[in-house]
Amino acid sequence: MPDNVYFDNAATTRMRDEVLEAMLPYMQNAYGNPSSIYTIAREAKIAIEKAREEVAAVIGADSSEIYFTGSGTEADNWAILSVAENNKNKGNHIITTNIEHHAVLHTCEYLEKNGFEVTYLPADEDGLVSAKDVENAIKPETILITIMYANNEIGTIQPVAEIGKIARENKIIFHTDAVQAIGHVPINVKDENIDMLTLSAHKIYGPKGAGALYVRKGIAIRPLIHGGAQERGRRAGTENVAGIVGLGCAIKLINAEMDEEHGRISALRNFTIDAVLEAIPHARLNGHRDKRLPGNANISFEFIEGESMLLMLDMKGFAASSGSACTSGSLDPSHVLLAIGLPHEKAHGSLRITFGRDNTKEQAEKLVEVLPPIVQRLREMSPLYEDFLKAK
Repeated sequence: MPDNVYFDNAATTRMRDEVLEAMLPYMQNAYGNPSSIYTIAREAKIAIEKAREEVAAVIGADSSEIYFTGSGTEADNWAILSVAENNKNKGNHIITTNIEHHAVLHTCEYLEKNGFEVTYLPADEDGLVSAKDVENAIKPETILITIMYANNEIGTIQPVAEIGKIARENKIIFHTDAVQAIGHVPINVKDENIDMLTLSAHKIYGPKGAGALYVRKGIAIRPLIHGGAQERGRRAGTENVAGIVGLGCAIKLINAEMDEEHGRISALRNFTIDAVLEAIPHARLNGHRDKRLPGNANISFEFIEGESMLLMLDMKGFAASSGSACTSGSLDPSHVLLAIGLPHEKAHGSLRITFGRDNTKEQAEKLVEVLPPIVQRLREMSPLYEDFLKAK
Protein backbone atom coordinates (compact mmCIF):
# COMPACT_ATOMS: atom_id res chain seq x y z
CA MET A 1 0.00 0.00 0.00
CA PRO A 2 1.40 3.46 -0.90
CA ASP A 3 2.18 5.97 1.81
CA ASN A 4 -0.15 8.82 2.71
CA VAL A 5 -3.58 7.43 1.95
CA TYR A 6 -5.95 10.37 1.89
CA PHE A 7 -9.34 9.86 3.55
CA ASP A 8 -10.31 13.50 4.18
CA ASN A 9 -12.05 14.46 0.95
CA ALA A 10 -14.75 16.40 2.82
CA ALA A 11 -12.04 18.83 3.92
CA THR A 12 -10.59 19.27 0.44
CA THR A 13 -9.76 17.23 -2.63
CA ARG A 14 -6.76 16.71 -4.87
CA MET A 15 -7.09 18.78 -8.00
CA ARG A 16 -7.65 16.70 -11.11
CA ASP A 17 -5.02 16.78 -13.85
CA GLU A 18 -7.66 17.86 -16.36
CA VAL A 19 -8.63 20.81 -14.15
CA LEU A 20 -5.04 21.99 -13.77
CA GLU A 21 -4.53 21.68 -17.52
CA ALA A 22 -7.62 23.80 -18.17
CA MET A 23 -6.44 26.48 -15.72
CA LEU A 24 -2.82 26.86 -16.80
CA PRO A 25 -3.40 29.01 -19.94
CA TYR A 26 -5.18 31.64 -17.83
CA MET A 27 -2.21 31.87 -15.47
CA GLN A 28 0.34 32.59 -18.18
CA ASN A 29 -0.70 33.26 -21.78
CA ALA A 30 -4.38 34.25 -21.61
CA TYR A 31 -3.72 36.47 -18.60
CA GLY A 32 -5.75 39.48 -19.66
CA ASN A 33 -8.12 41.34 -17.34
CA PRO A 34 -11.66 40.29 -18.33
CA SER A 35 -12.87 43.88 -17.96
CA SER A 36 -10.65 45.07 -20.83
CA ILE A 37 -11.54 44.87 -24.54
CA TYR A 38 -8.41 43.58 -26.33
CA THR A 39 -7.98 40.00 -27.47
CA ILE A 40 -6.40 38.31 -24.44
CA ALA A 41 -8.89 40.08 -22.17
CA ARG A 42 -11.82 38.90 -24.30
CA GLU A 43 -10.42 35.36 -24.13
CA ALA A 44 -10.53 35.53 -20.35
CA LYS A 45 -14.08 36.93 -20.40
CA ILE A 46 -15.26 34.15 -22.72
CA ALA A 47 -13.69 31.54 -20.41
CA ILE A 48 -15.56 32.95 -17.41
CA GLU A 49 -18.89 32.83 -19.23
CA LYS A 50 -18.24 29.26 -20.37
CA ALA A 51 -17.60 28.24 -16.76
CA ARG A 52 -20.79 30.03 -15.71
CA GLU A 53 -22.73 27.92 -18.21
CA GLU A 54 -21.04 24.73 -16.97
CA VAL A 55 -22.00 25.43 -13.36
CA ALA A 56 -25.56 26.37 -14.30
CA ALA A 57 -26.05 23.22 -16.38
CA VAL A 58 -25.21 20.91 -13.47
CA ILE A 59 -27.85 22.36 -11.13
CA GLY A 60 -30.55 23.11 -13.68
CA ALA A 61 -30.12 26.89 -13.55
CA ASP A 62 -29.67 29.63 -16.12
CA SER A 63 -26.15 31.01 -16.50
CA SER A 64 -27.41 34.50 -15.58
CA GLU A 65 -28.30 33.12 -12.14
CA ILE A 66 -24.68 32.13 -11.29
CA TYR A 67 -22.33 34.49 -9.44
CA PHE A 68 -18.71 33.51 -8.82
CA THR A 69 -17.17 33.98 -5.38
CA GLY A 70 -13.89 33.29 -3.61
CA SER A 71 -15.25 30.39 -1.54
CA GLY A 72 -18.32 28.61 -0.27
CA THR A 73 -18.05 30.57 2.97
CA GLU A 74 -18.19 33.85 1.08
CA ALA A 75 -21.22 32.65 -0.86
CA ASP A 76 -23.04 31.65 2.35
CA ASN A 77 -22.32 35.05 3.89
CA TRP A 78 -23.40 36.87 0.75
CA ALA A 79 -26.69 34.98 0.46
CA ILE A 80 -27.74 35.33 4.09
CA LEU A 81 -26.63 38.93 4.62
CA SER A 82 -28.13 40.06 1.33
CA VAL A 83 -31.55 38.54 2.02
CA ALA A 84 -31.53 40.00 5.54
CA GLU A 85 -30.65 43.49 4.35
CA ASN A 86 -33.04 43.48 1.40
CA ASN A 87 -36.01 42.20 3.38
CA LYS A 88 -35.63 43.83 6.78
CA ASN A 89 -38.70 45.96 6.12
CA LYS A 90 -40.76 42.77 5.61
CA GLY A 91 -39.49 40.92 8.65
CA ASN A 92 -36.49 39.95 10.77
CA HIS A 93 -36.90 36.20 11.33
CA ILE A 94 -34.57 33.53 9.92
CA ILE A 95 -34.91 29.75 10.22
CA THR A 96 -31.83 27.52 10.20
CA THR A 97 -30.58 24.43 12.06
CA ASN A 98 -28.16 23.70 14.87
CA ILE A 99 -25.96 21.51 12.64
CA GLU A 100 -25.09 24.04 9.94
CA HIS A 101 -21.55 24.84 8.86
CA HIS A 102 -20.10 27.76 10.81
CA ALA A 103 -20.25 29.88 7.65
CA VAL A 104 -24.02 29.88 8.20
CA LEU A 105 -24.14 29.71 12.00
CA HIS A 106 -21.71 32.58 12.58
CA THR A 107 -23.44 34.74 9.98
CA CYS A 108 -26.79 34.15 11.70
CA GLU A 109 -25.22 34.93 15.08
CA TYR A 110 -23.92 38.20 13.62
CA LEU A 111 -27.43 39.07 12.44
CA GLU A 112 -28.85 38.27 15.89
CA LYS A 113 -26.59 40.99 17.27
CA ASN A 114 -28.08 43.38 14.74
CA GLY A 115 -31.78 43.03 15.42
CA PHE A 116 -32.68 39.76 13.72
CA GLU A 117 -34.32 36.75 15.32
CA VAL A 118 -32.99 33.30 14.41
CA THR A 119 -34.65 29.95 15.07
CA TYR A 120 -32.13 27.09 15.26
CA LEU A 121 -34.07 23.92 14.56
CA PRO A 122 -32.81 20.71 16.17
CA ALA A 123 -31.70 17.64 14.24
CA ASP A 124 -32.67 14.17 15.39
CA GLU A 125 -30.18 11.49 16.48
CA ASP A 126 -29.46 10.69 12.80
CA GLY A 127 -28.82 14.33 11.94
CA LEU A 128 -32.11 14.77 10.07
CA VAL A 129 -34.14 17.97 10.30
CA SER A 130 -37.90 17.62 10.10
CA ALA A 131 -39.64 19.50 7.30
CA LYS A 132 -42.65 19.69 9.59
CA ASP A 133 -40.52 21.49 12.19
CA VAL A 134 -39.50 23.96 9.49
CA GLU A 135 -43.14 24.62 8.65
CA ASN A 136 -44.12 25.00 12.29
CA ALA A 137 -41.30 27.51 12.87
CA ILE A 138 -42.54 29.92 10.20
CA LYS A 139 -43.81 33.28 11.45
CA PRO A 140 -45.29 36.28 9.62
CA GLU A 141 -41.84 37.88 10.04
CA THR A 142 -39.89 34.98 8.47
CA ILE A 143 -37.84 36.14 5.49
CA LEU A 144 -35.29 33.34 5.02
CA ILE A 145 -34.89 29.61 5.51
CA THR A 146 -31.27 28.45 5.24
CA ILE A 147 -30.66 24.71 5.66
CA MET A 148 -27.70 22.76 4.33
CA TYR A 149 -28.19 20.11 1.65
CA ALA A 150 -25.93 17.57 3.37
CA ASN A 151 -23.92 17.79 6.56
CA ASN A 152 -20.16 18.17 6.25
CA GLU A 153 -19.38 16.12 9.35
CA ILE A 154 -21.86 13.25 9.47
CA GLY A 155 -23.00 13.21 5.84
CA THR A 156 -26.76 13.22 6.49
CA ILE A 157 -28.79 14.49 3.52
CA GLN A 158 -31.70 16.75 4.40
CA PRO A 159 -35.23 16.67 2.86
CA VAL A 160 -34.38 19.69 0.73
CA ALA A 161 -37.15 19.35 -1.87
CA GLU A 162 -39.77 19.09 0.87
CA ILE A 163 -38.37 22.11 2.69
CA GLY A 164 -38.15 24.04 -0.58
CA LYS A 165 -41.80 23.33 -1.32
CA ILE A 166 -42.81 24.64 2.12
CA ALA A 167 -40.71 27.77 1.64
CA ARG A 168 -42.16 28.45 -1.81
CA GLU A 169 -45.75 27.97 -0.64
CA ASN A 170 -45.10 30.50 2.13
CA LYS A 171 -43.25 32.94 -0.16
CA ILE A 172 -40.07 32.67 1.90
CA ILE A 173 -36.61 32.65 0.31
CA PHE A 174 -34.88 29.28 0.67
CA HIS A 175 -31.07 29.02 0.65
CA THR A 176 -29.12 25.78 0.89
CA ASP A 177 -25.41 25.28 1.47
CA ALA A 178 -24.68 22.48 -1.03
CA VAL A 179 -20.89 22.60 -0.75
CA GLN A 180 -20.66 18.96 0.37
CA ALA A 181 -23.46 17.64 -1.85
CA ILE A 182 -22.70 19.13 -5.24
CA GLY A 183 -21.29 16.57 -7.64
CA HIS A 184 -22.11 13.68 -5.31
CA VAL A 185 -25.91 13.66 -5.48
CA PRO A 186 -28.13 15.04 -8.26
CA ILE A 187 -29.44 18.54 -7.58
CA ASN A 188 -31.96 20.54 -9.58
CA VAL A 189 -32.72 23.96 -8.16
CA LYS A 190 -36.01 24.33 -10.02
CA ASP A 191 -37.40 20.90 -9.15
CA GLU A 192 -36.41 21.34 -5.50
CA ASN A 193 -37.66 24.95 -5.17
CA ILE A 194 -34.22 26.23 -4.20
CA ASP A 195 -33.89 30.01 -4.40
CA MET A 196 -30.19 30.31 -3.51
CA LEU A 197 -27.46 27.67 -3.46
CA THR A 198 -23.81 27.70 -2.42
CA LEU A 199 -21.03 25.55 -3.88
CA SER A 200 -17.23 25.37 -3.82
CA ALA A 201 -14.59 24.15 -6.28
CA HIS A 202 -12.08 22.55 -3.92
CA LYS A 203 -14.58 19.97 -2.67
CA ILE A 204 -15.00 18.57 -6.21
CA TYR A 205 -11.35 18.21 -7.34
CA GLY A 206 -11.07 21.84 -8.36
CA PRO A 207 -8.93 24.72 -7.04
CA LYS A 208 -9.15 26.42 -3.68
CA GLY A 209 -10.31 30.03 -3.81
CA ALA A 210 -13.24 29.56 -6.18
CA GLY A 211 -16.92 29.17 -5.36
CA ALA A 212 -20.31 30.14 -6.68
CA LEU A 213 -23.71 31.36 -5.55
CA TYR A 214 -26.87 30.53 -7.45
CA VAL A 215 -29.58 33.19 -7.12
CA ARG A 216 -32.97 32.54 -8.69
CA LYS A 217 -34.18 35.19 -11.11
CA GLY A 218 -36.38 37.70 -9.35
CA ILE A 219 -34.46 37.62 -6.06
CA ALA A 220 -32.46 40.78 -5.49
CA ILE A 221 -28.99 40.55 -4.00
CA ARG A 222 -26.82 43.36 -2.76
CA PRO A 223 -23.10 43.66 -3.42
CA LEU A 224 -20.99 42.07 -0.71
CA ILE A 225 -17.84 43.70 -2.07
CA HIS A 226 -17.94 47.24 -3.48
CA GLY A 227 -15.60 48.87 -5.96
CA GLY A 228 -16.23 47.59 -9.47
CA ALA A 229 -18.68 46.26 -12.04
CA GLN A 230 -17.57 42.63 -12.00
CA GLU A 231 -20.21 39.89 -11.67
CA ARG A 232 -22.85 42.23 -13.04
CA GLY A 233 -22.05 44.83 -10.42
CA ARG A 234 -22.60 42.46 -7.50
CA ARG A 235 -19.02 41.41 -6.59
CA ALA A 236 -16.24 43.90 -7.20
CA GLY A 237 -12.67 42.84 -7.85
CA THR A 238 -10.78 41.42 -10.81
CA GLU A 239 -12.02 37.89 -11.37
CA ASN A 240 -9.97 34.83 -10.48
CA VAL A 241 -10.12 33.63 -14.07
CA ALA A 242 -8.04 30.49 -13.62
CA GLY A 243 -9.98 29.50 -10.51
CA ILE A 244 -13.31 30.06 -12.21
CA VAL A 245 -12.21 28.01 -15.23
CA GLY A 246 -11.09 25.28 -12.83
CA LEU A 247 -14.48 25.30 -11.11
CA GLY A 248 -16.29 24.98 -14.42
CA CYS A 249 -14.08 22.12 -15.57
CA ALA A 250 -14.29 20.30 -12.21
CA ILE A 251 -18.07 20.48 -11.91
CA LYS A 252 -18.57 19.32 -15.49
CA LEU A 253 -16.29 16.30 -14.96
CA ILE A 254 -17.68 15.23 -11.60
CA ASN A 255 -21.24 15.54 -12.88
CA ALA A 256 -20.47 13.32 -15.88
CA GLU A 257 -19.07 10.62 -13.56
CA MET A 258 -21.62 10.99 -10.75
CA ASP A 259 -23.71 7.88 -11.33
CA GLU A 260 -20.75 5.53 -11.63
CA GLU A 261 -18.75 7.06 -8.79
CA HIS A 262 -21.76 7.24 -6.47
CA GLY A 263 -22.11 3.47 -6.59
CA ARG A 264 -18.39 2.76 -6.25
CA ILE A 265 -17.78 5.17 -3.39
CA SER A 266 -20.97 4.15 -1.58
CA ALA A 267 -19.71 0.56 -1.66
CA LEU A 268 -16.40 1.66 -0.10
CA ARG A 269 -18.28 3.58 2.56
CA ASN A 270 -20.57 0.68 3.40
CA PHE A 271 -17.73 -1.81 3.55
CA THR A 272 -15.75 0.41 5.90
CA ILE A 273 -18.67 1.18 8.21
CA ASP A 274 -19.68 -2.48 8.49
CA ALA A 275 -16.13 -3.75 8.95
CA VAL A 276 -15.17 -1.16 11.58
CA LEU A 277 -18.35 -1.61 13.62
CA GLU A 278 -17.84 -5.37 13.55
CA ALA A 279 -14.16 -5.22 14.49
CA ILE A 280 -14.31 -2.59 17.22
CA PRO A 281 -16.74 -2.80 20.16
CA HIS A 282 -18.29 0.30 21.75
CA ALA A 283 -18.40 2.15 18.41
CA ARG A 284 -21.34 3.83 16.72
CA LEU A 285 -22.09 5.30 13.32
CA ASN A 286 -22.96 8.98 13.35
CA GLY A 287 -25.51 10.20 10.83
CA HIS A 288 -28.29 8.46 8.96
CA ARG A 289 -27.36 4.98 7.72
CA ASP A 290 -28.92 5.41 4.28
CA LYS A 291 -29.71 9.11 3.78
CA ARG A 292 -26.05 10.11 3.70
CA LEU A 293 -23.41 11.27 1.26
CA PRO A 294 -21.78 8.39 -0.63
CA GLY A 295 -18.30 9.11 0.69
CA ASN A 296 -18.96 9.90 4.35
CA ALA A 297 -18.33 7.51 7.25
CA ASN A 298 -18.33 9.14 10.70
CA ILE A 299 -17.81 6.76 13.61
CA SER A 300 -17.39 7.48 17.32
CA PHE A 301 -15.34 5.26 19.63
CA GLU A 302 -15.92 5.29 23.35
CA PHE A 303 -13.07 5.78 25.87
CA ILE A 304 -10.59 7.43 23.47
CA GLU A 305 -9.63 10.91 22.32
CA GLY A 306 -9.96 11.60 18.61
CA GLU A 307 -6.85 13.71 18.13
CA SER A 308 -4.58 10.94 19.41
CA MET A 309 -6.28 8.51 17.03
CA LEU A 310 -5.66 10.87 14.10
CA LEU A 311 -1.99 11.24 15.00
CA MET A 312 -1.54 7.48 15.21
CA LEU A 313 -3.33 7.00 11.89
CA ASP A 314 -1.06 9.64 10.38
CA MET A 315 1.98 7.67 11.57
CA LYS A 316 0.54 4.71 9.66
CA GLY A 317 0.15 6.82 6.53
CA PHE A 318 -3.56 7.71 6.73
CA ALA A 319 -4.99 11.22 6.61
CA ALA A 320 -8.45 11.45 8.18
CA SER A 321 -10.41 13.88 10.34
CA SER A 322 -12.33 14.09 13.57
CA GLY A 323 -14.75 16.70 12.24
CA SER A 324 -14.90 19.80 10.09
CA ALA A 325 -11.59 21.13 8.79
CA CYS A 326 -12.78 24.62 9.71
CA THR A 327 -12.78 23.76 13.42
CA SER A 328 -9.77 21.45 13.62
CA GLY A 329 -7.88 24.01 15.71
CA SER A 330 -10.54 23.94 18.40
CA LEU A 331 -10.39 21.76 21.50
CA ASP A 332 -14.18 21.74 21.74
CA PRO A 333 -16.05 18.67 20.50
CA SER A 334 -18.02 18.87 17.28
CA HIS A 335 -21.16 20.99 17.60
CA VAL A 336 -22.82 18.61 15.15
CA LEU A 337 -22.16 15.52 17.27
CA LEU A 338 -23.33 17.30 20.40
CA ALA A 339 -26.45 18.43 18.56
CA ILE A 340 -27.42 14.86 17.65
CA GLY A 341 -27.12 13.81 21.29
CA LEU A 342 -23.59 12.52 21.84
CA PRO A 343 -22.09 13.37 25.23
CA HIS A 344 -18.80 15.27 25.21
CA GLU A 345 -16.62 12.25 25.87
CA LYS A 346 -18.09 10.29 22.95
CA ALA A 347 -18.05 13.29 20.61
CA HIS A 348 -14.33 13.70 21.32
CA GLY A 349 -13.67 10.16 20.08
CA SER A 350 -15.01 10.56 16.56
CA LEU A 351 -13.36 9.68 13.27
CA ARG A 352 -14.55 11.12 9.96
CA ILE A 353 -13.46 9.11 6.94
CA THR A 354 -14.44 10.68 3.62
CA PHE A 355 -13.75 8.82 0.40
CA GLY A 356 -13.03 10.29 -3.03
CA ARG A 357 -12.28 9.30 -6.58
CA ASP A 358 -8.69 8.29 -5.80
CA ASN A 359 -9.58 5.86 -3.01
CA THR A 360 -9.65 2.09 -3.50
CA LYS A 361 -11.00 -1.02 -1.80
CA GLU A 362 -7.43 -2.00 -0.92
CA GLN A 363 -6.96 1.26 0.98
CA ALA A 364 -10.22 0.77 2.86
CA GLU A 365 -9.21 -2.79 3.78
CA LYS A 366 -5.87 -1.57 5.08
CA LEU A 367 -7.57 1.08 7.20
CA VAL A 368 -9.84 -1.57 8.71
CA GLU A 369 -6.72 -3.59 9.50
CA VAL A 370 -4.75 -0.84 11.26
CA LEU A 371 -7.59 0.95 13.07
CA PRO A 372 -8.61 -1.66 15.69
CA PRO A 373 -5.11 -1.95 17.23
CA ILE A 374 -4.91 1.84 17.42
CA VAL A 375 -8.24 2.10 19.21
CA GLN A 376 -7.30 -0.74 21.56
CA ARG A 377 -3.95 0.85 22.41
CA LEU A 378 -5.59 4.18 23.21
CA ARG A 379 -8.22 2.49 25.34
CA GLU A 380 -5.53 0.72 27.33
CA MET A 381 -4.17 4.15 28.25
CA SER A 382 -7.61 5.53 29.13
CA PRO A 383 -8.74 5.78 32.77
CA LEU A 384 -12.34 5.86 31.48
CA TYR A 385 -11.87 2.47 29.86
CA GLU A 386 -10.21 1.12 32.98
CA ASP A 387 -13.17 2.26 35.08
CA PHE A 388 -15.54 0.70 32.55
CA LEU A 389 -13.77 -2.67 32.77
CA LYS A 390 -13.81 -2.60 36.57
CA ALA A 391 -17.53 -1.89 36.60
CA LYS A 392 -18.38 -4.83 34.35
